[in-house]
Amino acid sequence: QVQLVESGGGLVQAGGSLRLSCAASGRAISHYFMGWFRQAPGKEREFVAAISWGGSSTYYADSVKGRFTISRDNAKNTVYLQMNSLKPEDTAVYYCGATGSVSYYYKTSYSSWGQGTQVTVSS
Repeated sequence: QVQLVESGGGLVQAGGSLRLSCAASGRAISHYFMGWFRQAPGKEREFVAAISWGGSSTYYADSVKGRFTISRDNAKNTVYLQMNSLKPEDTAVYYCGATGSVSYYYKTSYSSWGQGTQVTVSS
């Protein structure tokens, strides 16, 4: 099983940018579809973005399309989420996940999760 650790969260003003990283250990992430989810207080964990094994295909929630970019570096065993034009509604704990399935949209498909990193966007 792969272990995941997120970093890069913080406090940023609306319109600003952050880059999240998800460092993996224990197994190569090339075996996995990788995804980013987020969970705001009182809400369910929701899909944000996902990327295929080699990185040729990416998928986004409508709410972040055009603002967020997911990427991966399999040689570094790391996945990234570049977040631009941040909005207060992007405030949440962001989680990185790994799945051996192509059902990237569903959190129940993921076998490994990181501990999360807090992103707070002030207005």
